[in-house]
Amino acid sequence: MSLPTVVSRPTLAVWKFASCDGCQLSLLDCEDELLAVVGAVQIAHFTELSRAVQEGPFDVSLVEGSITTADDIERIRAIRQASSLLVTIGACATSGGIQALRNYADVGEYTATVYAHPEYISTLAKSTPISEHVPVDFELRGCPIDRHQLLEVITACLTGRRPVIPGHSVCQECKGRGTVCVLVAHGTPCLGPVTRAGCGALCPAVDRGCYGCFGPADTANTSSLARQLITVGTSRADVSRLFRTFNAGSPAFREESLTYDSPETGR
Repeated sequence: MSLPTVVSRPTLAVWKFASCDGCQLSLLDCEDELLAVVGAVQIAHFTELSRAVQEGPFDVSLVEGSITTADDIERIRAIRQASSLLVTIGACATSGGIQALRNYADVGEYTATVYAHPEYISTLAKSTPISEHVPVDFELRGCPIDRHQLLEVITACLTGRRPVIPGHSVCQECKGRGTVCVLVAHGTPCLGPVTRAGCGALCPAVDRGCYGCFGPADTANTSSLARQLITVGTSRADVSRLFRTFNAGSPAFREESLTYDSPETGR
């Protein structure tokens, strides 16, 4: 994105769509840094923080959550029109989130199973990222996002530069902290080789495989990893499920999950 230098005390708005609020809470978890953020911007709309509501236009809008209803589409279009910069935060906003699992199934069957009166439920057949509906200036990934990366994005927006966010994989983080590869050493299914860094390799550090919380890395070779997972004994069904978690709607993960979702098809 090309970021303009914004005026003194720019307006910041934070918006929620279909999500758990975890990424918004990451901003509140900034603790001491939050005071500096609040001092540098004017909070125009952020219901997790304040009841104050200010009309647009907004210099920067942070958007959490995916698009799951027709009303969502109209609302995100209005937010985009009122925002100089629009940044999506978290797996829901950048890839459709865990709720994108509906994209692989019949939503009508889901609603009929869960709700006593499904005729009152108004929802779209798919959960989609914000970028499928409006132009997005920057995408910050994670489930939830990393608070330090969020501070970097906000700082970049305020100073008119591009955020410096890593695009390499979790494997590099594992090597940086001296963590033994759980896939090679133990045959533990792990998405670390294809997942974007940002968590500090938390799961491999406690001998668990990466679940792909930060979505595909810039150079994710999902087909190669899937073949390796089969080699170490992971079933085709488990390979498909491994790619269908927090970023099930990301194109790279979606394609691989579809390849291995039945024993009859695939590489």
